[in-house]
Amino acid sequence: MSANTNDPIVISGMAVEAPGGIEDTGAFWEALVAGRELICPFPRDRDWPIEELFALHRLDGWSAVADAGGFLDGASHFDPGFFGISPREAIAMDPQQRVAMRVAWRALEDAGINPGSLEDAEVGCYMGVSISEYGPRAAAVNEFSGHRITGTALGAVAGRISHSLGLVGPSISVDTACASSLTALHLAAGAVRDDECDWALAGGVCVMGSPAAFYEFSKNNGLASDGHCRSYAADATGTLWGEGAGVVVVERESRARALGHRIHGRVLATRINHNGKGMPIVVPSAAAQVRLIEKTLAAAEVEAGDIGLIEGHGTGTPLGDPMELTALQNTYGQGSAGTVKLGSVKSNAGHAQAASGMLGLIKMLLCGGNGHIAPTLHADRPTTKVDWESSALRLAEGLEYWEPKDGVRYGAVSSFGVSGTNAHAIVAMPDSAAAVGTAGARHA
Repeated sequence: MSANTNDPIVISGMAVEAPGGIEDTGAFWEALVAGRELICPFPRDRDWPIEELFALHRLDGWSAVADAGGFLDGASHFDPGFFGISPREAIAMDPQQRVAMRVAWRALEDAGINPGSLEDAEVGCYMGVSISEYGPRAAAVNEFSGHRITGTALGAVAGRISHSLGLVGPSISVDTACASSLTALHLAAGAVRDDECDWALAGGVCVMGSPAAFYEFSKNNGLASDGHCRSYAADATGTLWGEGAGVVVVERESRARALGHRIHGRVLATRINHNGKGMPIVVPSAAAQVRLIEKTLAAAEVEAGDIGLIEGHGTGTPLGDPMELTALQNTYGQGSAGTVKLGSVKSNAGHAQAASGMLGLIKMLLCGGNGHIAPTLHADRPTTKVDWESSALRLAEGLEYWEPKDGVRYGAVSSFGVSGTNAHAIVAMPDSAAAVGTAGARHA
């Protein structure tokens, strides 16, 4: 979505749930500033086959699964009566629906919007969702039969939010794998700009109903052997799966200002593309990512050198990270006289799949709002598979002041998925709550 409009799209509310018991943006920022790793052992209360999981390495060609992941403490916590849902129906619901509903509520409150006042409002809801294997098979007779059709439907993640709040705008669950939540942002911003809805919620959620992702990556030898997601690091051995949820409120800037909403950032541009044919579908493409970044920069009407911070995908895989770094070095790394800092929230919380891009976006907005770049973990030994000295790109090793340009901090967020979809967003964050309309005037 282009920034070339007299009434840009802004983010005026946000909320997050992350591993480590984090349920609000304040706690999230504190963890990021402190460089905390939010990884914990596997939950023992989900009836997962733990013993089998930790014995997978005994199978020929399979790798070991570490007792570690970024799991939500409150994944099973839910007040069904608050949302007008019966206890039996709530149990049959994919936990992603429950978590998404409460995070969406908090995002509205952050924007100063009364969630109980939205019935029949032309408001959109776009949610990135992750595959889930929650609960018994729907093709079975049990006490939850009749509730499973909505309980297991990925489309019900966005639908539950719209239904509980009474929203009558577009309601769409998005699955572009790990690019899902940035794709949701792209669709939400476009819908608001094209007057499909007055404003919208955009976000992503991941709660693992089963440990299926660990099985798949054990078979593919793609898991972190030591239980740490070492984004862009020399000793990275694979990714580490995690959970999380994030939701933002997007609206036109004129509306936000008229209603007195705080502006966390301006969405200058979003773009998505696909790798196309060639390599296997799960293999990322540096060339496709370069094309996407160039198109997003052009739509945002900013130069690569304006970007001070990149929140990358950074899965910690020996193949994916160098591909992504090559694309970033060939775009942002060549366009700046100074350094461009790079990080990934996955180093703190693991790979939250469909929610990963939204967690990264919220991290970016918090960095901009607080005027400091949060460190990325495991940055002391960057990968040697790229030539760092040939570009301006550097890992964000410690907390540091983020120097604004003409009163605005510019950042980029990147995601790509195993489906071959890539997503990219460029945002502008004011140095103060009032700065966007003045210092960022060249985008008006």
